[in-house]
Amino acid sequence: MTPGNNGASTPEDDDPFGYLYADGQANGAQPPSGGYGYPNSVNRVRAVGTRQYGQQPQASQTAPYGQVPQQSAPGRPNAHYAAPETLPGGAPTAQQQVPGGGGGGRGGRGPNTKGLLIGAIAVVAAVVIGIGVAMLGGEKDQDNPDDQAGTAPTQSQNAKPSPSASSSGAASEEDLPAADAKTLRLSPGMTTATDVKGAKAAGGVYVTGFNQVGASVTWTVNGIPKAGKYSLFVGYSVPGKDQNATLTINGTPSTRPVELKNWAGGPEGDFAKGWTKTYNYIQLNKGTNTIKVSCEQGNQCDALLDQVWLVKGWVKS
Repeated sequence: MTPGNNGASTPEDDDPFGYLYADGQANGAQPPSGGYGYPNSVNRVRAVGTRQYGQQPQASQTAPYGQVPQQSAPGRPNAHYAAPETLPGGAPTAQQQVPGGGGGGRGGRGPNTKGLLIGAIAVVAAVVIGIGVAMLGGEKDQDNPDDQAGTAPTQSQNAKPSPSASSSGAASEEDLPAADAKTLRLSPGMTTATDVKGAKAAGGVYVTGFNQVGASVTWTVNGIPKAGKYSLFVGYSVPGKDQNATLTINGTPSTRPVELKNWAGGPEGDFAKGWTKTYNYIQLNKGTNTIKVSCEQGNQCDALLDQVWLVKGWVKS
C-alpha cells in the first residue's frame, strides 16, 4: 500500500495524510483546503454567533499557536480599542456647561444677599424689642409694696409719707374704718388733751402720756371686707426729734417698729409744728382685728397720737 492511495475505490478511503509523504506527493496527494494539516493553522471551535468579522482580535483572545498574545502596556489603552469619540461621527468631546452654576463664574448666580439682609434686620429688631421689654419691666416703681419680697404680718415703711393725703379722705375713699383719739382704748396713765394745736382729729383732740414703758393705744377694727394686705396710718406729733413705738396685730408683735420721725421738720421742743403721719404695711383677717401701738422697752415714745386709719393694699398715702 502506498501513502495517499491505498487502493480504495472511494474518496473516503484515501489516506488524508498522504500529502505528507514523498510518494504520496508523487502520486498527486494535496493538502486539504482551508489550511487543514499545516502547522500553526489549527482552527478553534467557536460558539455560534461569537465570531465578529472585520475587527481586530482583542488582547484577551487566543493568539495563533506558537505566538505570544499582545498585551497593552500598564496605564495605556488597549491597541485594539478606540474610544467612540475618536471614530468618525463619534460623540462630541466638549463638556456641557451646567446652567445656573454657582461660585464666582460670570454666568452663575451670586448668593441671595437680599434674603440674608432681611434675616439680619429681623434678628436685630427682635433683640431691640427684647431689650425694650426688659427695660420697661425694670422700671417698675420700686416703692410699690406689692412688688416687695417678704410679707411679714407687719412692715414698717421708713420713707416720708405723702403729705397730700388726709386721714378722713383715705378712710372714706377705701370705705375702711378709721378712729381718732376719743375712740381708742387707752392704757392706765394715758389721757386725751387739746392744749397743743394742730391735731387733725375732730375737736383737735390727741392722746398724751405715751412717753412711758407700758403705755399703749388699742384699736379694735370691725368690718374688714376680706383678708389681705392693708396699710395702717398713724397721725402724730414729735418735739423736733425722731421717736418710735411697737406695733402688734392680733396679738403678734411686728418685727418693724412704728417710725415716729420728725417728718414735719419742727424745731426741738415744739409739738405744735411737729404734726405729721407715718404708716406700716400689715396683714389683716376678714372681719374683726385688733391693732395696738405701744411703748415697750427700748422704744423712744415722746409723741402725741391723734388718729389711726386703714388703706387697702400696701401704699404710701
